[in-house]
Amino acid sequence: MTPDTTVQAAGCVLWRPAPTPGEPELCLVHRPKYDDWSWPKGKLKRGEAALDGALREVAEETGCRAEPGPELSTQHYEANGRPKQVRYWAAEAVSCAFSPTDEVDQVLWLPPTAARTHLTHAQDRPLVDELLTVLHHTPH
Repeated sequence: MTPDTTVQAAGCVLWRPAPTPGEPELCLVHRPKYDDWSWPKGKLKRGEAALDGALREVAEETGCRAEPGPELSTQHYEANGRPKQVRYWAAEAVSCAFSPTDEVDQVLWLPPTAARTHLTHAQDRPLVDELLTVLHHTPH
């Protein structure tokens, strides 16, 4: 890897049906190392397919097994002085058993409006609307 090699990562906008009918709840993770709230995501392992990596990261960070849906937008930004690309998928949480780790110490399930304002990084916010568009056009 050189300083200009793009870091490849993947994650999910994880959702579950709300306890009452209406908008879904979205899962945000808190990373104490950065003290931020974001979507579950992480770097891909060598040779790992992006969707496999996204689902692995969801499982590691949230304790959730997820059913992947459509791919969402890919984000490109700089992290630690290197270009980074993160591919995202919509994913429905099937079963969850969260346990805090050094990497992720909290998860929050929030309705879309609250999730949008709670996300630390501006580039994460458009994925809320993208997920809602996908969910409104996909039979569950």
